[in-house]
Amino acid sequence: MSSNVLGQTLRSSKNVVQKAFVATAPSSDMLRFRSPVLQTNTTKLARYGGRHNVAVLPGDGIGPEMINHVERILTAVQAPIDFEEVNLTSKEDASEDLAEAITAIKRNGVALKGNIETKFDNPSFVSRNLELRRQLNLYANVLHCSTIPTVPSRHTGIDMVIIRENTEGEYSGNEHEAVNAPHPRVVESLKVVTREKSEQITRFAFQFAKKYGRKKVTAVHKANIQKLGDGLFLRVATDIAKNEYPEIEFNAMIVDNASMQLVSRPQQFDVMLMPNLYGNIISNIACGLVGGPGLVSGMNIGDDYAVFETGTRNTGTTLAGKDLANPTAFIRAAVDMLRFLGLQMHADIISDSLFRTLVDKRIHTADIGGSAKSSELVQSVIEFIEKELEDRNYRV
Repeated sequence: MSSNVLGQTLRSSKNVVQKAFVATAPSSDMLRFRSPVLQTNTTKLARYGGRHNVAVLPGDGIGPEMINHVERILTAVQAPIDFEEVNLTSKEDASEDLAEAITAIKRNGVALKGNIETKFDNPSFVSRNLELRRQLNLYANVLHCSTIPTVPSRHTGIDMVIIRENTEGEYSGNEHEAVNAPHPRVVESLKVVTREKSEQITRFAFQFAKKYGRKKVTAVHKANIQKLGDGLFLRVATDIAKNEYPEIEFNAMIVDNASMQLVSRPQQFDVMLMPNLYGNIISNIACGLVGGPGLVSGMNIGDDYAVFETGTRNTGTTLAGKDLANPTAFIRAAVDMLRFLGLQMHADIISDSLFRTLVDKRIHTADIGGSAKSSELVQSVIEFIEKELEDRNYRV
């Protein structure tokens, strides 16, 4: 073959590869769908022979079947992940299971979990979710809420990150009956706010914003009424913003106004920083704005451990076993976990395959206006994964 013919052949092959790449290149919406995950350098990960060990807590309701879906997807993408499953549920006698779950997470460094129901009608019941966060010091809860083009919502252009202090505030668990004769008449619940935790979550939020090019951090508070507790949180956030991150815009908003602004003009928010209880409420509002609880994942991150789950902590018990629940939030939680473990290629392939399933093929479960089964959505994701892997191998 002459050098001219060889050169033409190489140029032609190059053009074919470029065209193939462009055809499957991620769109701006697809890139926005990929949730940013702030990794910690101190987490001790369990990795043997190039494979990661991960603790898995299926939990209650739809959790077990969703974890099965995630396992199928991780197998399809050939992710080097091995699961250590711990059956922690909301059963009254699950204290030993809680201890086993905490040991497993400490051993592996990372966990993927379904939600565990918290029984509000039993004052003596200790929330398993709260205990996991407290005992593992998972001080940062992170949700990435962005609109998906084909999912019905009242707003477009939402792309915000909610960062919530995850271990204190009203969730400190310190309650008692001050007057209880003949029946409970006065109950005191202690809201604990510390400078240490306020500084920790504030620096986390600003480091997150700086790493991922976010332009603004909004602190949400109620310091006009809770002048000492929320006042401390607000002073800490203001001082750190001014003295350590002057290049990032900072503002503060009272929680009731923030709630109103969220439902009227959510596009104004970039990174939202807040104490525990407000974060719980604001997170649910934000999930509702972008299509509902079945779409958004949630990260719980500490210095030593990380636990990945759905963004809203509901068990979906009424949907269990019916092949109806939306697996999107669980799939995205697994993607977040892969990013935290440094498996970016696997994470991108799953995320993009899920996006194409929701947007290009418009496979929607009932909660977002469709009629697809859980298994149908998962099968579509797997088919996109297999096609992407085939294309990547072809290019190599």
